[in-house]
Amino acid sequence: MTVMAERTSSQLSVDIFERIAEFAEREDETVRFEFIDGRIGLKKVTNGNHNTITMWLIRQCMRARPELDLNPLQGLKVEAYRKGRARPDGVLAPVDHFAGKGEWADPRGVLMAVEITSYDSDTHKRDRVEKPRAYAEAGIPVYLLIDRDNLSVLVHSNPNPEFGYQDIHVARLGDRFALPDPVGIELDTEELKQYVD
Repeated sequence: MTVMAERTSSQLSVDIFERIAEFAEREDETVRFEFIDGRIGLKKVTNGNHNTITMWLIRQCMRARPELDLNPLQGLKVEAYRKGRARPDGVLAPVDHFAGKGEWADPRGVLMAVEITSYDSDTHKRDRVEKPRAYAEAGIPVYLLIDRDNLSVLVHSNPNPEFGYQDIHVARLGDRFALPDPVGIELDTEELKQYVD
């Protein structure tokens, strides 16, 4: 579940956000913070089915591309000029790509960002509108959205910093499809149908 705080007339600086997030996450391990479109987002730690989908995807990536890691914990500097901070459910990059990069890494070299919808009131705006725009502005080649609400998987590719992702392929949960280059992994999502509750 994510709750977004409304933007104020005086923009919160990224440095202040990072200090707030570091302190708050140290005090309460059940939440994670994001800063997208000038607003602070509070992202609650996910439930068992959400985590099961994440682990399933990690295993698929490891089997198909052992030279890559799908990291479920890495924060990214996103949006134009890297002024946003996002915590994707997964970040696909070469093994050891984030070594020494800190909590909020530059997205250069990231092949794919992954989000899995949560059952909260903010998931539409966050996962279907704000995150695709932020990831495209950051130049991340592929954005994979596993949409449990709509029983679908959306593969966004061909990012344009001004217009967002130019190509969006929609598959039904349960379909087999290939993630485009530079990811190049085929997924059979039949197993995921049991984790949509």
